[in-house]
Amino acid sequence: MSLLNASQIMEIIPHRQPFMLLDTIEEMEPGKRVYARKCVSYNEPYFAGHFPGEPVMPGVLIVEAMAQAGAVAMLSQPQMKGKTAYFAGINSAKFKQKVTPGNVLDLKVEIVKVKGPIGIGQGTAYVDGKLAASAEIMFAIGSEAGSHVDQ
Repeated sequence: MSLLNASQIMEIIPHRQPFMLLDTIEEMEPGKRVYARKCVSYNEPYFAGHFPGEPVMPGVLIVEAMAQAGAVAMLSQPQMKGKTAYFAGINSAKFKQKVTPGNVLDLKVEIVKVKGPIGIGQGTAYVDGKLAASAEIMFAIGSEAGSHVDQ
């Protein structure tokens, strides 16, 4: 049984279809780590053009899925309720294997550093237990949805 389903995730982060890239949160320690899942379907809108005849999930969307998972971990803390996490940078992104329709993407993010509203997460994505991608994700927490980033 999952810890959070898609509806519960949408109570924490502002992402919606077609850009919400998480289906469930399986495990989480708010502010520290998260394990999420994305079931990759042939119905994903990007597969129409990436690539016809050989659908492959774009690497940037795998990193975005990691970032969304990390945002759930950060914003699940009581003091973060109603805030938004924004991308501030991506370092050392590596893609090790293709992610295709029918795959289940297991996303793990560990929050490794937080200083004020800025932080760093280390994300990994797996398919069938094999590393598909990894990246260091920098984020900034905004004061509330739709506002500027606190500095």
